[in-house]
Amino acid sequence: MDEMKKERIALLRFQVIATLLGLRKGDWGKKEKLLQEITQKEWEIPYSARSYIGRSTVLEWLKSYEDSGGRLESLYPKQRTDRGLSRSMDIDTEKTLINLKKELKGATLPTILKIAQERKLLPVDFNVSSKSIYRMFKRYGLDKEEGPKKDRRRFEAELPNDMWQSDCMHGPKVDVDGKLRKGFLFAFIDDHSRLIPHAQFYLRENLESFLNCLLKALEKRGLPRKLYVDNGPSYRAHHLAHITASLGIALIHCKAYSPEQKGKIERWFKTVRMSFLPSLPEKLTLEGLNERLWEWIDKDYHLKVHSSIKQGPLEKYLRHITLIRPAPKNLLDYFRKKAVRTVYKDRTVSILSKVYEAPVGLIDKRVTLLYHESDPGRIEVQYNGKSYGFLVELDPHINSRIRRSRSKTAEIDPSAPESTEEGDSQDSTKYKSGKLFEREEKNDEL
Repeated sequence: MDEMKKERIALLRFQVIATLLGLRKGDWGKKEKLLQEITQKEWEIPYSARSYIGRSTVLEWLKSYEDSGGRLESLYPKQRTDRGLSRSMDIDTEKTLINLKKELKGATLPTILKIAQERKLLPVDFNVSSKSIYRMFKRYGLDKEEGPKKDRRRFEAELPNDMWQSDCMHGPKVDVDGKLRKGFLFAFIDDHSRLIPHAQFYLRENLESFLNCLLKALEKRGLPRKLYVDNGPSYRAHHLAHITASLGIALIHCKAYSPEQKGKIERWFKTVRMSFLPSLPEKLTLEGLNERLWEWIDKDYHLKVHSSIKQGPLEKYLRHITLIRPAPKNLLDYFRKKAVRTVYKDRTVSILSKVYEAPVGLIDKRVTLLYHESDPGRIEVQYNGKSYGFLVELDPHINSRIRRSRSKTAEIDPSAPESTEEGDSQDSTKYKSGKLFEREEKNDEL
């Protein structure tokens, strides 16, 4: 690079750090604010396709300039130390990735690249292979862990269902109504036997998909004592924590940027990529993909001798089958969502965009509703931990034909019109298909 190019780059770097010069040690808050403005600003960087500059790069330029006593030459790009080697990225991109690697200690390469893209630190046309980046890190000595080595030991749960590991893997695209959509594979693996309690592809990587997979795993293989999951927001949802606690399952989250802590499920995903995915045809529906997955798990993976346990996962799992805790018969009820509502004076509550009637004794009370969004006809109402049955969807036409009285029953008024305005429904009956059903409700129950 000739002197003119070096000078242009140095002038841009000086322009970047100019507002940070002269700040005193006590101006930490001001410095952080300026750094944030610099890293969020779009720059016209000479001889580079990038337009954003990372925080660590700015601090490196600032230190070089201050350590040199304010010499502009300290901001010149450094001469390459690896001349003669094939290169696949410019020096600025290389320095950006090196600084990000130092900043995110312990982060994996996919995580580093993801954060670099989110911060817009990479060129638009960035297309460097992972092997090239790993070689670059190795040249700078960044392929080894800094500081004392972590005490990582291989472990295995003593019995089946002592602990399950779970995670999600990005899968192949599937045909959905003529359009291709990405599939996401949620899976559970038994730490002791390497058996897969359940695995399934979904169209969304969210909590609802994970809970559906968990429900099926519990139905098929019973209850684990511990469930080891990722550290993402979906896995820290209150709904998941309540489900597992109610079933007596300890929910454990791994540390961030530590995929090795879920080594068994990550290793199984590698097996899926190497042994299952290559055998698939080019175009599959989601249902077809899952059918092939379950067949491969049951007829191939579960029966094949595992390299770590020296026997088939199913064989090892069944050895202590008598010790497994079965799932409760009402397992689906543990997965219901909760909502708190106040019962209005006309006995109604609203949920799922519908209006329901509650027992008379719950008027003006704050009640808990337990429900599945897919089953709006079964919404249980509880008050102070006691169940008061299921809500009935409001039918104002039927209520208009009920004669109000002071007794605990009501009668159908044959002279009432078939369709009127919604009236006072503070009664204790429901009329359906020409029959009178008496509800067992008492005002003094509460």
